[in-house]
Amino acid sequence: MTSSSRSKRPYLIRAMHEWMGDSGFTPYVVVDAAVEGVTVPGEHVKDGKIVLNISHTAAHNLKLGNTAISFRARFSGVAFDVWVPIAAVLGIYAKETGQGMIFSHGEDSPDPSDPTDDMESTRGGRSHLRVVK
Repeated sequence: MTSSSRSKRPYLIRAMHEWMGDSGFTPYVVVDAAVEGVTVPGEHVKDGKIVLNISHTAAHNLKLGNTAISFRARFSGVAFDVWVPIAAVLGIYAKETGQGMIFSHGEDSPDPSDPTDDMESTRGGRSHLRVVK
């Protein structure tokens, strides 16, 4: 990616979020909690990753920006301000169907090759995510 080109990742995240909301699905993002700048409740991180519900009912003051996702949510009843740099988002999927998009580490585009590589440890088995074309 050249310095003058913009990352497609935030646009794809916003598009998938809108599609999921319009379809009545609950959007979840999988985040690499080890990426610098990620602010999430550490007690909910498993195997270096955290899955976050970014529906409008769960994520208050949700901002899906070009550089980060931010919102306020409750974790075990405690309010927490979440900050996730876009580069830390590994994927976005609909809770109800598993449909979504997976992103490669350090790359700008979705990874259509094998959606289970980074996702297996998130749920303790084979991923339920599918590549959406």
